[in-house]
Amino acid sequence: MSLLDLKNFMDSLTNWLIPGNSVCVYHKNREVFRYSSGYSDVETKEPMSADKYINIYSCSKITTVVAAMQLVEKGIINLSDPLYKYIPAYKNMMVKQPNGSIEPAKNVITIENLLTMTAGLTYGLNTKGMKKAREITGGKMDTVTVAECIAEDPLAFEPGAIWGYSLGLDVLAAVVEIVTNKRFADYVRDNIFLPCDMTKSFYHINEEIKKNMASQYRYETKGKFDAVASQRGDDKSQEGKLVNVGLQNVFVLGENYDSGGGGIITTVADYAKLGNALANFGVAATGERILTKNSIEEIRRNRLNAEQLNVFNWSQLTGYGYGLGVRTLMDKESSGSNGSLKEFGWGGAAGATMLIDPDKEFSFFYAHHMLNPQEEYYQPRLRNAAYKYFEE
Repeated sequence: MSLLDLKNFMDSLTNWLIPGNSVCVYHKNREVFRYSSGYSDVETKEPMSADKYINIYSCSKITTVVAAMQLVEKGIINLSDPLYKYIPAYKNMMVKQPNGSIEPAKNVITIENLLTMTAGLTYGLNTKGMKKAREITGGKMDTVTVAECIAEDPLAFEPGAIWGYSLGLDVLAAVVEIVTNKRFADYVRDNIFLPCDMTKSFYHINEEIKKNMASQYRYETKGKFDAVASQRGDDKSQEGKLVNVGLQNVFVLGENYDSGGGGIITTVADYAKLGNALANFGVAATGERILTKNSIEEIRRNRLNAEQLNVFNWSQLTGYGYGLGVRTLMDKESSGSNGSLKEFGWGGAAGATMLIDPDKEFSFFYAHHMLNPQEEYYQPRLRNAAYKYFEE
């Protein structure tokens, strides 16, 4: 069993455009491959490694899903519960209609709607509700207050109607805080990170993290970027430059905001431990169980109907459905995948991505640290290169 093709593909990315990348692969509860390519800092030529801190953005959602399902298992919340049971501000929601009018919602938002991105929320960070939250909190933006203020903005669609990527898992983090009477970051640390021996995963940057954090970049071009044209080198509009954009994560809205949808700072080596635990049906390498097998199956079961799947149409996710906060493979032929049906996971805005395959007890966590990360290009190719592990 070899992962030479995965190594070569990662090298091709850093030889082309990506500043640096790293991956950790697990099989049958042990790390079987670790590799890094390129630089953690292009200016200083410091090599990339799996121990460099990075912003993983929406890959954080996988942790929030685990937190919520732990509470479901304990009988503290139910997927069918109305959100207003925990945050009363969501009792009487309004919906923006296609003609621009605002009308009362016919359906209530449920916990499952938050997890499946069918709540009608948006990813707006500068709405009236957000501005009110900044005023109330003096810019500190605690998780619960922000969730309450988001409820003042009209929904983009009727709850349960379609799929729409949103701040739903940030609101879910507030629910976790409310029912556990613990700050979300503290709950996650105690119930997910520590049981998995994840000692380098956090929700806020401090000076110690900054010292060992990979620089964050954006690739800027004059024209609309096309990965294939860029690699051919025959389209001058694809020529551009890497710009160091600093370490800030815009989805961490304030010092008291634990973003369930995109706030985790971690290392590839550390966050890969979570993928391994989920690939082993909820049991970490430490022997600690963080979820039951039944919960894993619920997470990776497609929840979208045909109409919703038509909206869930990101090109890198062709052939996938959507479970509880994660993609889940439904059609190998249309996806071009050489992996397993119902492998699941998610990605992030700067290039982090996790794949979890419980049927093969296989997982990997990969990351680079470049906004506009070219997911539609690298994710399907990365997946297929990793699954070559089983073909040799």
